Amino acid sequence: MILNQQSHFFKLIYLNVLICFNTFAFFFMKIKSLLAKPFAGYINRQIKKGMQTALEDQQLIFNNLIKTAANSEFGADHRFSDIKNHEDFIKHVPIRDYEAFKGYIEKIKAGSHNILWKGQPIYFAKTSGTTSGVKYIPITKDSIPNHINTARNALLCYMAETGNTSFADGKLIFLSGSPELERVGGIPTGRLSGIVNHHIPQYLRSNQLPSYETNCIEDWEQKLEKIVSETIHQNMTLISGIPPWMQMYFDRLIEKSGKKIGELFPNFSVMVQGGVNYEPYKAKLNESIGRSIDTIELFPASEGFFAFQDTMTEPGMLLNTNSGIFFEFIPVAEYGQPNPTRVTLKNVELGVNYALIISSNAGLWAYSIGDTVKFVSLNPYRIIVSGRIKHFISAFGEHVIAEEVESAILKVAEEMNIHLTEFTVAPYVSSNQGKSYHQWFIEFEQVPNNLKDFASKLDNQMRSKNVYYDDLIKGNILEPLKISIIRKNGFIDYMKRIGKLGGQNKVPRLSNDRTIADQLVDYTNNI
Repeated sequence: MILNQQSHFFKLIYLNVLICFNTFAFFFMKIKSLLAKPFAGYINRQIKKGMQTALEDQQLIFNNLIKTAANSEFGADHRFSDIKNHEDFIKHVPIRDYEAFKGYIEKIKAGSHNILWKGQPIYFAKTSGTTSGVKYIPITKDSIPNHINTARNALLCYMAETGNTSFADGKLIFLSGSPELERVGGIPTGRLSGIVNHHIPQYLRSNQLPSYETNCIEDWEQKLEKIVSETIHQNMTLISGIPPWMQMYFDRLIEKSGKKIGELFPNFSVMVQGGVNYEPYKAKLNESIGRSIDTIELFPASEGFFAFQDTMTEPGMLLNTNSGIFFEFIPVAEYGQPNPTRVTLKNVELGVNYALIISSNAGLWAYSIGDTVKFVSLNPYRIIVSGRIKHFISAFGEHVIAEEVESAILKVAEEMNIHLTEFTVAPYVSSNQGKSYHQWFIEFEQVPNNLKDFASKLDNQMRSKNVYYDDLIKGNILEPLKISIIRKNGFIDYMKRIGKLGGQNKVPRLSNDRTIADQLVDYTNNI
């Protein structure tokens, strides 16, 4: 009986835990910490067992997906009845992005059934795209457990490993988008965090902050002020969100209270984050908190919850191999080619940069989510997110990726004891005199005393990480990188101007053109 009550409770826990970009809201009811411990141990043991059966689980998921969707319109169009193995799947189902799926989505929006999956989705998760505009990602009755159980599992693994369950008794917050839903083709539609918010029973809302009314505020700055006023005097024990927007929240709290976050919230012990690489923000967040704190990293999206940090002692996030998603991986160097190599989990290699491709019980098939990953462990299968397919610089053939620029600038910043607020990089292509170069737009917490030395060290780091970039510098095709300093809060003002200021938006690390760079000129101190 107790175990059943615990199971029910922890299913409810996750209904408000989703992060990224589109990601998660979070809640806990007030319970005795003692109640959490046995269930956390049970789930942790189950996850460890699943590590040993990842390949078998992936094969079973593949078989079930093909069988279940064989009678859907997509299944008929792609001859699912003839698919017996992964090789057949590759022949029948090409890689698609959202634009290529749009025709099927439009049929669902028009009221049709059995299009991508049996029946109709129970929700559309609405997320902003780039070339596609607004995207409507289906969430089905079968795919909801993936969203529900994964963040729950991350928290329970943390509890089991650390013994810290006391945070479950305090106030918890996620900096998320509005929970208000609309109907598209009769299907409830909104941000993923808003969707799960509607599943929370009224008696559980006492632990959730901010209030529902505050979460519905669209203007981010107004919303932030309300969040601060609602939380500044509370017993906050867990805070979650995308790192740059958590930093905005912390800055405002410090400004109003005159205290660091760790002092203001003495029982604050867990920070849940995802959506962007945490490392560039880590130093400043730690400084704002003023003491060490545990962090849990998640890798969710509207398309699915792909991985989560299952341990505090090993790098990377555990791939979600038994949760309704079948994974494929394309070496980034081959992405976009007519017949790229598509490997399954059994053939992945350590350190290779892969484009992540998913098929799932939400009705997504060989779908490119746009993220790139690298495996840091094959036993168990743990990954890091290395960047975005569209976020790179190759204006001169160098193909610089986000992982390289983040790693380079963090190393130099640590060496010179410099804290960063935000940065992005774009190519500058010379059309007249002078050579082309990479232009770095950086907002420093405090500008280095020797900016020239900082730039030189950064350029050397980039050359050591990318042989093509090094060759371009050696061959006098490119000049060493140049830094343009963004004034204080310049990136916030830029995001506000383009209508992207909010808890689920982030600045791209890299651009292969000048679209962002030319707009950032207005926020620089030196050009």
